[in-house]
Amino acid sequence: MRTLSAIAGSAAFFIAAPGVVAGLVPWLLSDRWTLPWSSLPGLVPLGWALIAVAVAALLHAFGRFALEGLGTPAPVAPTEKLVVGGIYRHVRNPMYVAVLSIILGQALLFSSWTLAAYAVIAAIAMVTFVKLYEEPTLSRRYGAEYETYRSNVPGWLPRLTPWRK
Repeated sequence: MRTLSAIAGSAAFFIAAPGVVAGLVPWLLSDRWTLPWSSLPGLVPLGWALIAVAVAALLHAFGRFALEGLGTPAPVAPTEKLVVGGIYRHVRNPMYVAVLSIILGQALLFSSWTLAAYAVIAAIAMVTFVKLYEEPTLSRRYGAEYETYRSNVPGWLPRLTPWRK
């Protein structure tokens, strides 16, 4: 039963957080995605590729929280266990990296400086949240296990080879 509630909670948070930050807000900022497609060669396929890879990574990361951690990414319903498998063996913050990549993919699709600026603002907010809230909270909750993980896996730029405990 814990797994089902973790999946349901993660699905709800997926809509509420990345759905708004990487979907609704860019949709509103880009005048409901009615901007003309980028006229610069290669930007449209690059934008779509970035979005597709990022959406897959985001879904994988959310799945890891529910199935491996038995919880959600929402601070009100955290995981029972520290999530360090799958994509988390390459980067500590794959959800944030994926959300920013989706926004940047949209900026490429529409050649939108507004969306690029929004991505910078979102990145600043995310890094600040991670440094001031998430890292101290995870350190208190998981102690040495988190500190070992943190010292071996980069926060924002994925490592090529997966970390092995």
